[in-house]
Amino acid sequence: MQFVYLKEASAPSVNIEGETYKYLFKVRRKAVGDIIDFRNLQDNKLYSYKVISVNKKSAFLELIYGEEKPVLPNKDLIIGWCIIDPKVIEKTLPMLNETGVGKIVFIKCAYSQANFKIKKERLEKILINSCQQCGRSSLMQIEFANSLQHYLQKYPQSYLLNFSQKNLENCKENIGQIVIGCEGGLSKDEIKLFNPEKIVGLNTPLILRSETATVITAGKIIL
Repeated sequence: MQFVYLKEASAPSVNIEGETYKYLFKVRRKAVGDIIDFRNLQDNKLYSYKVISVNKKSAFLELIYGEEKPVLPNKDLIIGWCIIDPKVIEKTLPMLNETGVGKIVFIKCAYSQANFKIKKERLEKILINSCQQCGRSSLMQIEFANSLQHYLQKYPQSYLLNFSQKNLENCKENIGQIVIGCEGGLSKDEIKLFNPEKIVGLNTPLILRSETATVITAGKIIL
């Protein structure tokens, strides 16, 4: 773990309780005098705190210093991801966070199943855990769009990943926004919303699952 997430990090002193307390003082066996690094994932600073006192359910720490220490993605990428099974999304999210995706907008598309419900708070918790592991100093943003039309109103420069002779890896354009369909892809009407010049494909004859295509696309654009 590269740091510990703490919403209050930057305050002159903090009380550590709950799950964070259990992890630091029951699992990691931190003690009085130890220095612990925290991030709040709102700024790019790494905050170092000294453990002043520890009791059975909480610990008191004082700030020693805060250092501007950004660990940020190489490129800002927004992915419009048509909603698939939330369990699959949850498993895939850490990989996208580690790759450096800046924002995911979950879109209700024609072929998205209506019973799929995504809990933003749960996704943010997964992202926090991922940032602690990979060291990323910024939290990926999560948004929702009720339709592809709604999404494109806000992100009109988006490309579409679909079957195309124009391979993503050979694309000379600087892609900062891209839409990826759910299982079954997009409907004909949805595909018509994109200029053919903004439809790109992957160099493979195989049919990829939505999550596989999303991870590969993010990697090719960002890394």
